[in-house]
Amino acid sequence: MAEKDQEFLEYVVTSLVDNPNEVKINRVVDEMGVLLTLDVSAADMGKIIGRSGNTAKAIRTLLRVVGMKNNARVNLKINEPIGGKGPTATRSVDEAMEDLKI
Repeated sequence: MAEKDQEFLEYVVTSLVDNPNEVKINRVVDEMGVLLTLDVSAADMGKIIGRSGNTAKAIRTLLRVVGMKNNARVNLKINEPIGGKGPTATRSVDEAMEDLKI
């Protein structure tokens, strides 16, 4: 019964991402409550964070509700994927300027 928060998070996240097989959730319980640590592929990070972080905020809010139902304090940490900050520029400045036709 205690892992309902992890099951819920896994269901929500795997429903949102394009690479559900790369979703990893680690659950740690200590005196502060439950800490769920989420890892997703770099390509799916934007889907989890959402515009202005709204998706991540909504997931955290729902996890708190699930936690309250089970008398636990649940927190979510989203790990940045290796390589971080998403895709990098693949064109040079000269190529970009050429596209602008300045």
